[in-house]
Amino acid sequence: MHRVVVLALENAIPFELSIPARIFGAARGDGRERLYEVLTCTLDGRPTRTRDGYTIVVEHDASVIATADTLIVSASGGEGLPPGPVYTEGVLPAPLAEALALVRPGTRLVSICTAAYVLAAAGLLDGRTATTHWAQAEHFQRLFPRVKVDPDVLFVDDGGVLTSAGAAAGVDLCLHLVRADHGSALANQVARACVVPPWREGGQTQYIERPVPEPSAATTGPTRAWALERLDAPLPLAHLAAHAGLSVRTFCRRFQEEVGMSPGAWVIRQRVELARHLLETSELTVDQIAARAGFGTGASLRQHFNAALGVPPIAYRRTFRCGTGAAGSAPALA
Repeated sequence: MHRVVVLALENAIPFELSIPARIFGAARGDGRERLYEVLTCTLDGRPTRTRDGYTIVVEHDASVIATADTLIVSASGGEGLPPGPVYTEGVLPAPLAEALALVRPGTRLVSICTAAYVLAAAGLLDGRTATTHWAQAEHFQRLFPRVKVDPDVLFVDDGGVLTSAGAAAGVDLCLHLVRADHGSALANQVARACVVPPWREGGQTQYIERPVPEPSAATTGPTRAWALERLDAPLPLAHLAAHAGLSVRTFCRRFQEEVGMSPGAWVIRQRVELARHLLETSELTVDQIAARAGFGTGASLRQHFNAALGVPPIAYRRTFRCGTGAAGSAPALA
């Protein structure tokens, strides 16, 4: 069983702290056996006070980190950043440095929200791409200039080191890990059990503070749902705008505000996600999947798939195949 160890720091944020146990705990095999064991620890094994004014009791101290297959550092702090050398100087306190020194080679390292500061202070993000809560991205970049900060995404998977944006983006990251370990079919089952979308479109850009649109204002949501039912057909921008009852210019602006990316980029992403699902769950050839996903030709699918995921479709199928049999229902991508 894959062991996930969650490190709860002083002033832990309860919501983020609870995400790994909820997501990984819902991942079950064909015989309903648990696929992950989730252990929560503090540095000294003692109770720790949360940001929200109550104390949590754990059963483990930092020594359990030495047994982790995946180590997740959860977020801590209140409004803005908590005090301490990690957040003000980019330096780890000795007890935290000693705890992270217990990590075995090959252990997958994960941070949720501002816990990216901890990984960065340990030097684990040097030369890597990472993210954190959008409100702290500029401060994080100034403090850790060796890290390439991407403030627009919900999470970053940079090999064996992964970082998520704020709060609920930890759900997206944990679902991504389930998907990477066991495929989209299981990740979708976990998402349904937890009543969350298996994949959220766009990035943090859509959550950055901006005026709330008037309730009567038209949105692009119905058009996105309409497009998802027609991914195998041409979806020119003019047709999308017409379906929304907007001019092309207004549609593009509103789409970018709501989704955080252009309509064209969104359509390509949805087609790649559909192709990924079909590669995992069907016996269709690459050319057949290209037709169903709206890429037209296998060459076009290979180009876009490789650009999005960094691997060709056949290599992806070998790595993430969930088993043979008929395709299941398409994933909820909207």
